[in-house]
Amino acid sequence: MPATLSVLTRNRDFRRLFAAELVVFGADWFVMVPLLVLLPELTGHGFWGGLVLAVDTGINALLLPYTGTVADRLDRRKILIFANLASFVAVLLLFAVRSAATAPLALVAIGAMAVAKAFYQPASSAALPNVVAPADLPAANAIAGSAWGTMTVLGASLGGVVSSAFGPYVSFSVTAAGLLAASLITVLVRGPLQAERVAGGDRPRPGRALAEALRYILHRPRITALVTVKSAVGLGNGVLTVFPLIAVAHGVGGLGAGLLFAVRGLGALVGPFVMRPVLARPAWLFTGLALSMSLYGLGYLGVAFAPWFPLVLLLVFVAHFAGGTNWVLSNYALQAEVPDQLRGRVFATDMMLATLSIALSQLGASAVVDHVDQSVVLAGCGLITVVYAAGWWLATRRMAGFSGRGNHAEMIKP
Repeated sequence: MPATLSVLTRNRDFRRLFAAELVVFGADWFVMVPLLVLLPELTGHGFWGGLVLAVDTGINALLLPYTGTVADRLDRRKILIFANLASFVAVLLLFAVRSAATAPLALVAIGAMAVAKAFYQPASSAALPNVVAPADLPAANAIAGSAWGTMTVLGASLGGVVSSAFGPYVSFSVTAAGLLAASLITVLVRGPLQAERVAGGDRPRPGRALAEALRYILHRPRITALVTVKSAVGLGNGVLTVFPLIAVAHGVGGLGAGLLFAVRGLGALVGPFVMRPVLARPAWLFTGLALSMSLYGLGYLGVAFAPWFPLVLLLVFVAHFAGGTNWVLSNYALQAEVPDQLRGRVFATDMMLATLSIALSQLGASAVVDHVDQSVVLAGCGLITVVYAAGWWLATRRMAGFSGRGNHAEMIKP
């Protein structure tokens, strides 16, 4: 068995956490894909799909600074379990969405799921270094980083198939059952998901705790660089708004749009595994991050002018191969650098910046997509990412790799 995958067979707790995360990512698609079809059918208006996406992204971004603090203060296992149970209850509300009058309940349900995800994500990312040995952390990150790509390919496809064949409410039922299963799997994790806290130690209020984490980030240029990496790909994410238009322009319709999303997920799945050697070579880290950002932007610059749909698919794969690599490299470096007592807050800040950049890019693309050709949107998003990557590299080119100090008991003074 490849060394990267062997950590799954050797480490039961990591295997369970990874399985639960696959379910959580899959639940997103099993809910979102049916809703994006159901709501326009019930209401006669296409903007409901945009509202659902905006609620999901916006609430998540706004809450992450606070939820990262919670991940550092409370039991991460309990956070993961209760977040999945809260999502389960929210999914049940979707069964009441049966007409135009009840369509707003979908926004309430998606909003509640977004709140739960905002608690789940930083707790899950911060917990990973506590369930694997330091030597296994690169492999564990490559595997964990593939979860999103795996479920983008499988979850989106299966969610669409189940919804089309059996109706959206069957898809919601599958989601609810999966979230209950994810809670049970997490209960079975035996090892601690955070370092032992000093008895009687100070537990600052959320505002003070967040300020402490921000000072930690801003006073360490290497950490500042790492939490701003994902924003490059995020600012290029407006390209997703024109996927259906790309398919229409190439005469491949809905099937082509589905292929674009599937290839996007496949690239994000493959990238972390192929680029895993970079994780073992700290000196390559910042160069690898700059190259991954640039390749994402160049990929979509190519899509803007590609004359054949197979070439478009190849370039989308390359772009998200780079995007998936970017995500995993920066996550691993943060896990190696940041001490456990701050890790949840730092990851929350990292994800908040990435999510806000995605939201800004998609809002910007949506504002102009009806007025310019889709190639202009694609080229603009790609160019923004390339320019960001160049500026980031110039600012960080003298920095070393990562030190790995986060796995030691580094005490941070407020």
